[in-house]
Amino acid sequence: MPFRRCAGSPAPEDHQGEELAVVRTSQKEAGEEIPRARLGITGLDDILGGGLPTNHLYLVDGEPGTGKTTLALQFLLEGVAKGERGLYVTLSESATELNAVANSHGWDLSGIEIFELSKDSALDIEESYTIFHPAEVELQQTVDQVLKAVERFNPSRVAFDSLSEMRLLAREALRFRRQILAIKQFFNDRECTVLLLDDKTAPEGDLQLHSLAHGVIVLEHVALEYGSERRRLQVTKVRGIRFRGGYHDFRIVTGGVEVYPRVLQDEPRVDVSSATLFSGSKSLDALLGGGITCGTSTLITGAAGTGKSVLCTQFARAEIKRGKKVLFYLFDERMSTFRMRSAALDMDMDQARESGQLRMTQVEPTELSPGEFASQVVRAVENDGCSLVIIDSINGYMQSMPEERLLPIQIHELLSFLSNNGVTCIMTLVQHGIFGNPVDEAAEVSYLADTVVLMRYFEVSGTVRQAISVVKKRSGDHERTIRECRVQKGGLFVGEPLREFQGVLTGVPTYTGGTAPLLHGDGAHSSGNPAEETGKQGNYAEDGVGERSRKRRKKSSR
Repeated sequence: MPFRRCAGSPAPEDHQGEELAVVRTSQKEAGEEIPRARLGITGLDDILGGGLPTNHLYLVDGEPGTGKTTLALQFLLEGVAKGERGLYVTLSESATELNAVANSHGWDLSGIEIFELSKDSALDIEESYTIFHPAEVELQQTVDQVLKAVERFNPSRVAFDSLSEMRLLAREALRFRRQILAIKQFFNDRECTVLLLDDKTAPEGDLQLHSLAHGVIVLEHVALEYGSERRRLQVTKVRGIRFRGGYHDFRIVTGGVEVYPRVLQDEPRVDVSSATLFSGSKSLDALLGGGITCGTSTLITGAAGTGKSVLCTQFARAEIKRGKKVLFYLFDERMSTFRMRSAALDMDMDQARESGQLRMTQVEPTELSPGEFASQVVRAVENDGCSLVIIDSINGYMQSMPEERLLPIQIHELLSFLSNNGVTCIMTLVQHGIFGNPVDEAAEVSYLADTVVLMRYFEVSGTVRQAISVVKKRSGDHERTIRECRVQKGGLFVGEPLREFQGVLTGVPTYTGGTAPLLHGDGAHSSGNPAEETGKQGNYAEDGVGERSRKRRKKSSR
């Protein structure tokens, strides 16, 4: 076997007559930064760690309508902004259609050369049902015209739309592969980054393009049973770099493609575990073992109407009084209803909203994808410095999930990010029914929270009352008792511990003790301020069973 010396390797001196295999080492030294071509899409560039390595050929694969053309135009416009020449080769769309797409986003394509093959070829469009008919033009002629256009314009970035037309011309998989290889070899000798767009017209299981491309980006849209469709992308392959794998949600908006990367798991940046978030209520803080530890997550669960949203508002007001910023998401309640209730309870939040300390967002679960929601939270924490995030409720968040089984994974990633950045998170979870069972839906996400607050109804002499208890706190000790609570002006009023309960584990505990520890029914002796509630309990219940009622019963029995 004759000796073959690879380019760039030294000539052999002491190995004449021997069979040698000389391997050329990589031109890039270890640790040397790889030049990148940013796509002009912030989220996608973050997923790729700064963009695509330059001077390679990449495949953007997706069904019609997933945003391939929009992505390619953003890629070329980013190059124009950096002073690079761009070429858009279109086999299926006309330049007029491309400009219409650009105008809808407010873009100017004057800095991009558009090579319209249908215009430069000898096809008679009026007699054909398609712009590019495979029976009339040979594949080699098509490829030659494209390559001549590249040589003439000498671009640094090229978008090729689309390969499905070439696949129709080739008719055979082997011929199509050879032509793609020829295109790849042609661009290997030029300093040019190329995007090949394909619309999944290849036979199922045919991954020839995936193997030939230096990297692959797959775009998908998922149609739900109700609500708007979801779009997501996946970077399945990029040689030579690390990237963030998995699915990432994206949306096509006016201005282009917006990508929402999955929440990145990183090391803790801030340690605020020594700080405590107080509620403004001495009894409630005592129940929580002194308050909520900052940087942890709290789940408030209970049936509808037990006061979960009021409790969240109370914590938000306490954090705002400390001069901090709060991010409040409403999934279930309308903004107008929230403001009406807050005003009725003397917990008005309008001033905090106007000052920028409180940022409230009403979320439509059917319109907002989980990835987009998580991205909003991340930006608010990183850019606005929010210290408290409230999600009311997890049930509404779950409705935005294409698959409900992914809810714990999404919440886990979000809570980990918030904890690593020293942000406290409070979530609510509505149980099924008015007298919901606490071990049903809550069990699926309660293990993720550091603290779990359980709110429930209980019955006393034919009246329905509310109770609150803390069933879990990872960051410290907490009170194990059940306390009565009631929503009133100023927030959630919490009474003394009630120890004589039966049927607590059934979800509808029954109180069998005396009436003395119970709260006033009319609030006549209440200050209206939860912080001043200690020692304010009455000696009679809403049903009138008090000291005077007992005296009347004794007199009648005589």
